[in-house]
Amino acid sequence: MPLSKIAFNPGVDKEGTQYTTDSGWFDSDKIRFRKGRVEKIGGWQKYIAGVVKGVCRSLMDWGTKDGSLFLGIGTNLKFYIEEGGALNDITPIRATTTNAATFAATNGSSTITVTDNSHGAVAGDFVTFSGAASLGGNITAAVLNQEYQIVVVPTVNTYTIRAVDTSGSAVTANSSDTGNGGGSVTAAYQINVGLNSYVRSTGWGVNPWSAGAWGASSTISATNQLRLYSQDAFGDDLIFNPRAGGVYYWDKSSGVGTRAVAISALSGASNTPTGALQVMVSDIDRHVICFGANPIGGSDIDPLLVRWSDQENAADWTPTATNSAGGQVLSAGTAIVGAVKTRQEILISTDNGLVSMRFVGAPFIFSFTPVAENVAFAAPKAAVVAGDTMYFMDPGGFYMYRGAVQRLPCSVERYVFDNINKDQIYKVFATTNPDYSEVTWYYPVGSGETDITNYVSYNYVENVWAVGTLDRGAYFNAPLHEYPIAATNDTDNVLTNYLYTQEIGYDADGSELVAYVESGDIGIGDGDSLMMINRVIPDFTLLGDQSNANLSIVFKGRDFPLDTPTTLATATVTSSSKQEHVRARSRESIIRIESSGLGYGWSVGSLRLGIRTDGRR
Repeated sequence: MPLSKIAFNPGVDKEGTQYTTDSGWFDSDKIRFRKGRVEKIGGWQKYIAGVVKGVCRSLMDWGTKDGSLFLGIGTNLKFYIEEGGALNDITPIRATTTNAATFAATNGSSTITVTDNSHGAVAGDFVTFSGAASLGGNITAAVLNQEYQIVVVPTVNTYTIRAVDTSGSAVTANSSDTGNGGGSVTAAYQINVGLNSYVRSTGWGVNPWSAGAWGASSTISATNQLRLYSQDAFGDDLIFNPRAGGVYYWDKSSGVGTRAVAISALSGASNTPTGALQVMVSDIDRHVICFGANPIGGSDIDPLLVRWSDQENAADWTPTATNSAGGQVLSAGTAIVGAVKTRQEILISTDNGLVSMRFVGAPFIFSFTPVAENVAFAAPKAAVVAGDTMYFMDPGGFYMYRGAVQRLPCSVERYVFDNINKDQIYKVFATTNPDYSEVTWYYPVGSGETDITNYVSYNYVENVWAVGTLDRGAYFNAPLHEYPIAATNDTDNVLTNYLYTQEIGYDADGSELVAYVESGDIGIGDGDSLMMINRVIPDFTLLGDQSNANLSIVFKGRDFPLDTPTTLATATVTSSSKQEHVRARSRESIIRIESSGLGYGWSVGSLRLGIRTDGRR
C-alpha cells in the first residue's frame, strides 16, 4: 500500500467544524506550536513549599540595589513578599483597638464571640490579639493571643472566631471559661479581605456570606468585590493597591518582617489618594499614578480620574507651582478598566475606548490622547506587553496595539467567547512567555461563580493559536527568575494555595501531564469513498526520559460529518518504533496524538500513513 505524507497546518482552528478543518488541527490541550510543529508544553513544580492563604491574582518580581530579589504576592485574603523561599505576611493593618475587645465563650463550643464596638470587619478578615488573659478554663491566654480569621459578623460591634491552639487544632471551652479575657487586649485588624467572585451590580448578595442583616443590600466596594491587586516597584520599595481599596507602601529598609502602610502614613504625606482602582509607577519620570482615584477633598472614587504624585515622591499629591503632582479626568466611558505600561506610553482602557498617556513635562506633565473607541480591556489584567506591542482581550475579540489598534485574526475566537463565563470575565488575565513568542489569556468558562480553568494562547511570530485547560489564578513571566511563576486558584481549600515554577521539566508537580492534539477530518477525494489506514510511520522527537516515553496515535472515524467519531485503532509509539500496523476503516478519519506518562516531552513532525480506498467488506 502506498504511503501518504500527512502534514497538518500549524495552529488550532475551531472557527468551523471538525469536518471543515480537514488540513489542520481542531483541538488541543497542554501543547504549543513552535516552528510549525506541535510540541508538549513544559511542566511545573512547587516554587516554594509554603502555602499562601487565598487565591493569588497578582504576582510581580523586582530586585534592589543590594541584590535582593523579591516576589510580591497579592491574594484575596493576604499580601505577601517572598524572599529566599520564605513567605512574609506584609498585609497592612487597617485599625488597632486597645482595651476594647472582650471575649465570650460557651461551654462545649470552640466558637468565641468577640465584642469590639465599630470594629469595621467583614467575614474572612484577619485580626491579631495580644495582651489577652485566660478565660479561666481551656481558652487560655496562649489560645487567644494569636492571629484569627473572623468567621461571622452578626453586628457592627461583634464577630465570632473559632478557638484553636498554636498548632491550629480546635479548642473547646469548658464551664470554667466565663471571663472576658481580662488584661489589656489589643486587637490589630488587617485590611478587609476581598471576594473570589466578580459582582457587576449592587444589591442583595453583594456582600460576603453572613455579612450584614438578611436581605440587606450593599454598594460595591473593595470588601465585596473580586480582589484584584496592582503592584509596582518604587526603587527598592513596593507600592500596591487592592482594586477600589487603599494605596499601600512597603519600605524595604524596614525589613520583610514589617507590614506595609497606607501612603497617607508616609513622611510628608499630602492629599494622598485614599482609594484607587489601580496603581502604577511610570518608568522614566517615576511618578506614582492612581487610575480611578478619589479627588482632593473627597473620599469617593471617581472611576475616570487619573491622579499622580510629585516626581520621585510617593507622599506628595498636592499640585503646586513647584512640583509636578496633578490629575486629569478622562472624557470617554464611565470607568477605567485597566492600564498597561508600554515602551513610550501608558495605555489606559476605559469601558468605552483606549487612551494614550504620555509624559510631556511641565507644565502639563502628562498628555492624554484617545487612540480607539468601542474597544476595551475585557478585564483589568486582560492586556500584556510583548516586545513593543500590547495585546489585549476585548469582551468580543483579540487585539494588538502598536501605535494603532488592530484586531487579531483568531482561529479560535468563537470557541473562546461562546464558552467564556461573561459574569466572571474580570478574572481574565494575560501573560507572556517570550521564550516561545507566546501571549496567553486565562479565562473561566460556564456560568455562576466559576474560576479560571481554560487558556487560549497566541504565537505572535508564527500567527497561530492553541487552546487548553489549566487552573491558575495568576501567571507571571518573572523576568528576574529563571522560569515563569504561577499560582493555583483553589477556592475550596482557599487557605492552602501554592506557587509553581512553570515550564520546568515535563510533569505536573510529580504527576502525569496529559497533553494532546487532535486533527480535523481526513478523507479521500470529496469524502465519498471509504478508506483503510493500515500502518503509520511516526515522526517524533522525544525529550527527557526516553526509556519511559510513549505516545498514543489514536485513529477515530465516522461516515458523515454529523456522526459522533468512534475510536477505530490506537498505535503506541516509543523511541524505538519504526512503524506501527493498525486497522482503521471509515469515510472520514481523525488523528489524535496524546501522552500521559511521566518524565518526558515530545514534538511532532510529519506522519506517513498507509492509506487506500476500501469497500465495506
